[in-house]
Amino acid sequence: MLQRHQMQRAPVGRAAVEGAGPPRPLMGCRVRAGFPSPADDHLDAEIDLHAHVVKRPAATYFVRAEGDSMLGDGIHHGDLLVVDRSLEPLPGRVVVISLEGEPTVKRLERRGGGTWLVASNPRFAAIPLAGRECEVWGVVTHVLHDLLGRSS
Repeated sequence: MLQRHQMQRAPVGRAAVEGAGPPRPLMGCRVRAGFPSPADDHLDAEIDLHAHVVKRPAATYFVRAEGDSMLGDGIHHGDLLVVDRSLEPLPGRVVVISLEGEPTVKRLERRGGGTWLVASNPRFAAIPLAGRECEVWGVVTHVLHDLLGRSS
Protein backbone atom coordinates (compact mmCIF):
# COMPACT_ATOMS: atom_id res chain seq x y z
CA MET A 1 0.00 0.00 0.00
CA LEU A 2 1.30 3.42 -0.98
CA GLN A 3 1.48 5.73 2.04
CA ARG A 4 2.58 9.30 2.54
CA HIS A 5 5.21 9.67 5.20
CA GLN A 6 6.96 12.36 7.17
CA MET A 7 10.68 11.74 6.60
CA GLN A 8 12.34 9.99 9.53
CA ARG A 9 15.91 9.88 8.21
CA ALA A 10 18.00 13.02 8.31
CA PRO A 11 17.85 14.92 5.00
CA VAL A 12 20.83 16.87 3.67
CA GLY A 13 19.17 20.03 4.89
CA ARG A 14 15.99 21.94 5.54
CA ALA A 15 14.76 24.48 3.09
CA ALA A 16 15.33 27.31 5.55
CA VAL A 17 15.11 30.85 4.26
CA GLU A 18 17.82 32.15 6.59
CA GLY A 19 21.26 32.32 5.04
CA ALA A 20 19.93 31.88 1.51
CA GLY A 21 22.07 34.81 0.41
CA PRO A 22 21.19 37.89 -1.57
CA PRO A 23 19.25 37.63 -4.83
CA ARG A 24 21.40 37.24 -7.94
CA PRO A 25 20.98 38.91 -11.35
CA LEU A 26 18.64 37.20 -13.81
CA MET A 27 19.42 37.68 -17.48
CA GLY A 28 16.48 39.02 -19.47
CA CYS A 29 17.28 36.78 -22.41
CA ARG A 30 17.46 33.01 -22.79
CA VAL A 31 20.66 31.29 -23.87
CA ARG A 32 20.72 28.72 -26.64
CA ALA A 33 24.19 27.19 -26.75
CA GLY A 34 26.57 29.98 -25.94
CA PHE A 35 27.18 32.50 -23.21
CA PRO A 36 25.27 35.78 -23.47
CA SER A 37 26.92 39.12 -23.18
CA PRO A 38 26.96 40.06 -19.49
CA ALA A 39 26.10 43.65 -20.38
CA ASP A 40 23.81 45.38 -17.90
CA ASP A 41 21.15 46.02 -20.54
CA HIS A 42 20.45 42.27 -20.56
CA LEU A 43 19.68 42.18 -16.84
CA ASP A 44 15.95 41.73 -16.31
CA ALA A 45 15.64 41.37 -12.57
CA GLU A 46 17.23 39.70 -9.61
CA ILE A 47 16.47 36.11 -8.76
CA ASP A 48 16.64 34.39 -5.40
CA LEU A 49 17.46 30.79 -6.33
CA HIS A 50 16.13 29.49 -3.02
CA ALA A 51 12.78 31.20 -3.57
CA HIS A 52 12.74 29.85 -7.15
CA VAL A 53 13.16 26.17 -6.18
CA VAL A 54 11.48 26.13 -2.76
CA LYS A 55 7.78 26.96 -2.95
CA ARG A 56 6.78 25.53 0.46
CA PRO A 57 9.73 25.86 2.89
CA ALA A 58 8.03 24.02 5.76
CA ALA A 59 7.42 20.98 3.53
CA THR A 60 10.67 21.02 1.55
CA TYR A 61 13.99 19.31 2.17
CA PHE A 62 17.15 18.53 0.21
CA VAL A 63 18.68 15.09 -0.29
CA ARG A 64 21.58 13.74 -2.36
CA ALA A 65 20.95 11.18 -5.10
CA GLU A 66 22.95 7.99 -5.10
CA GLY A 67 23.51 5.70 -8.07
CA ASP A 68 22.61 5.96 -11.74
CA SER A 69 19.07 4.57 -12.02
CA MET A 70 17.59 7.98 -12.89
CA LEU A 71 20.08 9.21 -15.50
CA GLY A 72 17.34 9.55 -18.12
CA ASP A 73 15.70 12.20 -15.93
CA GLY A 74 18.97 14.08 -15.53
CA ILE A 75 19.55 12.83 -11.98
CA HIS A 76 23.18 11.83 -11.48
CA HIS A 77 25.05 10.34 -8.54
CA GLY A 78 25.65 13.10 -5.99
CA ASP A 79 23.05 15.52 -7.37
CA LEU A 80 21.07 17.57 -4.89
CA LEU A 81 17.33 16.90 -5.08
CA VAL A 82 14.73 19.40 -3.89
CA VAL A 83 11.84 17.39 -2.44
CA ASP A 84 8.40 18.72 -1.49
CA ARG A 85 6.44 16.55 0.99
CA SER A 86 3.22 18.51 0.46
CA LEU A 87 2.79 17.53 -3.20
CA GLU A 88 0.60 14.60 -4.20
CA PRO A 89 2.62 11.60 -5.44
CA LEU A 90 0.76 11.34 -8.74
CA PRO A 91 1.66 8.92 -11.54
CA GLY A 92 4.39 10.39 -13.73
CA ARG A 93 6.08 12.27 -10.89
CA VAL A 94 9.54 11.49 -9.57
CA VAL A 95 9.28 10.60 -5.89
CA VAL A 96 11.53 9.83 -2.96
CA ILE A 97 10.06 6.71 -1.42
CA SER A 98 11.01 4.23 1.25
CA LEU A 99 10.65 0.73 -0.19
CA GLU A 100 10.96 -2.05 2.37
CA GLY A 101 12.75 0.47 4.62
CA GLU A 102 15.28 1.62 1.99
CA PRO A 103 14.95 5.09 0.47
CA THR A 104 15.05 5.38 -3.31
CA VAL A 105 14.15 7.89 -6.01
CA LYS A 106 12.07 6.67 -8.96
CA ARG A 107 9.23 7.72 -11.23
CA LEU A 108 5.78 6.61 -10.05
CA GLU A 109 3.66 4.89 -12.74
CA ARG A 110 0.33 3.11 -13.02
CA ARG A 111 0.45 -0.11 -15.08
CA GLY A 112 -2.31 -2.64 -15.44
CA GLY A 113 -4.16 -1.38 -12.39
CA GLY A 114 -1.04 -1.45 -10.20
CA THR A 115 1.50 1.10 -9.05
CA TRP A 116 5.13 0.72 -10.07
CA LEU A 117 8.44 2.46 -9.45
CA VAL A 118 10.24 3.02 -12.73
CA ALA A 119 13.87 3.95 -13.22
CA SER A 120 14.80 6.16 -16.17
CA ASN A 121 17.88 4.05 -16.88
CA PRO A 122 16.91 1.01 -19.01
CA ARG A 123 19.39 -1.17 -17.10
CA PHE A 124 16.98 -1.19 -14.15
CA ALA A 125 13.73 -3.17 -14.05
CA ALA A 126 10.46 -1.59 -12.94
CA ILE A 127 9.46 -2.43 -9.37
CA PRO A 128 5.84 -3.34 -8.56
CA LEU A 129 4.60 -1.87 -5.27
CA ALA A 130 1.80 -4.41 -4.73
CA GLY A 131 2.34 -6.26 -1.45
CA ARG A 132 5.41 -4.21 -0.48
CA GLU A 133 5.88 -1.86 2.43
CA CYS A 134 6.41 1.62 1.05
CA GLU A 135 6.09 5.21 2.23
CA VAL A 136 6.33 8.29 0.02
CA TRP A 137 8.73 10.86 1.43
CA GLY A 138 7.95 13.53 -1.16
CA VAL A 139 7.94 14.62 -4.78
CA VAL A 140 11.17 15.77 -6.43
CA THR A 141 10.66 19.27 -7.82
CA HIS A 142 14.18 20.26 -8.89
CA VAL A 143 17.61 18.71 -9.45
CA LEU A 144 20.81 20.64 -8.86
CA HIS A 145 23.53 19.10 -10.97
CA ASP A 146 27.15 20.19 -10.69
CA LEU A 147 28.66 20.39 -14.17
CA LEU A 148 32.18 20.70 -12.76
CA GLY A 149 32.02 17.19 -11.29
CA ARG A 150 31.94 18.16 -7.63
CA SER A 151 29.03 17.07 -5.48
CA SER A 152 29.85 18.96 -2.31
